[in-house]
Amino acid sequence: MADLALSTLIPLDQVDPTLVEDVLDRAFGPGRHERTAYKIREGTDWLPALSFAALDAEEYLVGTIQAWPVALNDPQGRPHPLIMVGPVAITPERQDQGFGRALMAAQAAAIDPAAPIPQVLIGDAPYYGRFGFTEAPRGWKCPGPWDPARLLIRGAAPATLPPAGMLGPWLS
Repeated sequence: MADLALSTLIPLDQVDPTLVEDVLDRAFGPGRHERTAYKIREGTDWLPALSFAALDAEEYLVGTIQAWPVALNDPQGRPHPLIMVGPVAITPERQDQGFGRALMAAQAAAIDPAAPIPQVLIGDAPYYGRFGFTEAPRGWKCPGPWDPARLLIRGAAPATLPPAGMLGPWLS
């Protein structure tokens, strides 16, 4: 495990966007824009207050996390706001060194506990479960292909969100 005491987390908007795109390409490959998560947040801008970058001891960018405004649109067409977490991207050579955990913790700490908005992501339940994510209701749908077991949610009381709906961008 890397010595995270020698690394730094900074707001993502302080990083050159070209460097962020390079990390995303290296972490997810050239087809990343075709993934379902990109379709869910299409046309929105990431939320700077909830998006961070990890720099290693030499101040190289090794990871990023972003958050996006999305909505669960219920069968009656009413949007229910959510925050989409991700991508959580760590360069391949720096994975499994704690950078992803540090980024997840920073983002969770930045969410206002007095007005929490539920967070959703597409990812591995065994990894994200340690951060409080659980499987989303099976009635939720996503544009494009996705594995319902990988659609995860955190911070939602079951009665506050509908059991069915389509995820998509929050466009106000």
